[in-house]
Amino acid sequence: MSDFSNNKPIELYYWPTSNGFKITIFLEEAQYPYNVNFVNIGKGEQFEPSFLKISPNNRMPAIVDPDGPDGKEISIFESGAILQYLGRKTGLFYPSNYRKQLEVDQWLFWQVGGLGPMGGQAHHFRHYSQNKLQYAIDRYTNEVNRLYGVLDKKLSDGRDYIAEDYSIADMACIGWVRNPEKKGQDLNEFPYLNAWFSRMMDRPAVQKGVSIGEDIRHDLSKDLDAQKVLFGQRARK
Repeated sequence: MSDFSNNKPIELYYWPTSNGFKITIFLEEAQYPYNVNFVNIGKGEQFEPSFLKISPNNRMPAIVDPDGPDGKEISIFESGAILQYLGRKTGLFYPSNYRKQLEVDQWLFWQVGGLGPMGGQAHHFRHYSQNKLQYAIDRYTNEVNRLYGVLDKKLSDGRDYIAEDYSIADMACIGWVRNPEKKGQDLNEFPYLNAWFSRMMDRPAVQKGVSIGEDIRHDLSKDLDAQKVLFGQRARK
């Protein structure tokens, strides 16, 4: 593996969530230097003007790399785009072979467009919604179940990782398979997915990545003020 110890550290804007974990896992796996800047989403720090310059969608994670593609500083938001950027920058966990890269991209976008949003909605309506809407709970819980089944089938051919070799696709998905009970799921129903999950959680860099900031995170499902910040936003002019 390449030695990045002398590289300028990447500034990571982060809160310990399933999307945030993607980036800490990558940086830990690559042993790339980085500084964590916590963005407390429960307090609304994602709406600070300084953060909006980096992440115009008011969402973390985001990064600032002082040594961008042309040697100039670059900021990047959206977790999938960050993973692709880091993969290209380091030459790690993102294949250079175009066919293999397309395989990784498909599953990365599957997570970004499906597993993540559906998992988030299942979690929201099961734990955050003050009015328990059974239709919404069933709709998203069932969809997460379907998506877990899709990934279970993909892994059933004996491969260790989603795109055969360990990649950013695995890093993207792990946070959304972690804590399945919060999304109404039981991994025992999905033996191949369960084995992949155990394999992932055995990796020291994954363990480190998902631990960063856990000591300052608290249960927002009972914090009504934080929920107003998170779920009460409309367009800002």
